[in-house]
Amino acid sequence: MDGSRGGLVASTRKIDDSCLTSEGEWLAEAAGRIKYHAGGRDELPAVGDWVGLRPIPAGERAVIRLIVPRRSCFSRKAAGRGTEEQVVAANIDVVFLVSSLETPPKLRSVERYLVLARQSGAQPVIILNKADCAVDLSAAVNDLRTLAPEVPVHAVSARDGRGFEWLDTYLSIGRTVALLGPSGAGKSSIVNRLVGHDLLATGEVRAWDARGRHISVHRQLIVLARGGVVIDTPGMRELEAWEGGESVDLTFGDLTAFAEACRFRDCRHDQEPGCGVKAAVAAGQLDAARYDSYLTLARERDALDRKQDERAWLENKRQTKIVQKALRAMEKKRDR
Repeated sequence: MDGSRGGLVASTRKIDDSCLTSEGEWLAEAAGRIKYHAGGRDELPAVGDWVGLRPIPAGERAVIRLIVPRRSCFSRKAAGRGTEEQVVAANIDVVFLVSSLETPPKLRSVERYLVLARQSGAQPVIILNKADCAVDLSAAVNDLRTLAPEVPVHAVSARDGRGFEWLDTYLSIGRTVALLGPSGAGKSSIVNRLVGHDLLATGEVRAWDARGRHISVHRQLIVLARGGVVIDTPGMRELEAWEGGESVDLTFGDLTAFAEACRFRDCRHDQEPGCGVKAAVAAGQLDAARYDSYLTLARERDALDRKQDERAWLENKRQTKIVQKALRAMEKKRDR
């Protein structure tokens, strides 16, 4: 790595990565060795990655020669039918889960984002934007605090700046915050308010269904003048966890008390008889919509686990064939 520079990936596109360095912003491309050895998209540079760069003459792309091991990353199953991990943002400390208050918050959507946030290893924080448009602000905040009592909830307005003093407490030198949420929630507007000027493009929300258009089309990292880093992300139409694991159970911790009454210790709270969770739903002690949300996420987790096991088996089989082919070639060469 003689003569190399350190950089921070600020944005990624199909060909180029934009990297921030002590000498400014450079366009860069992953070295062929990195691409060749990458087992999937998750092993290629992602926004928030620290990388080693080889400088080249002005006007040309630098070369990313290494990726520093990530201490956290927000991942999802890549969109489509395949089984592949997509790293949305790396090395994040806090995840702002942004929802709009122009309409009542979609609790089921927030639950899904919470599962992925907990999976990332970063601290989740729920941000309710457009507080100036809320019909019943206190009710919306209480609903979210009941849904996730251990997660901070803040109501803010990117339009008039209310509540932003709370957001400042999460941003300091050396800390990275990623903003996640649906299109139209106002993520880019929040970034602009934090930066202090209109840095990112924003768009109006459609009046007839209160949904936003995809103004942000790629992930982008911004270093704040007062310290701290924010990562803006586009809205994602498909949001499926890559590693549900314990994050599903943590997000639905209120099911735990009812699960103690299950007949079977390994009850999945689905088709098993004598399930304490299903009994709580029938008795009105547990919200049926929340239970359905749990089942959906748990089934997605289990289905993905099966696909990942199958993919690992196929990859192991492929590698075995490569080794066997190489051994046969060596034997033929030795026998000549």
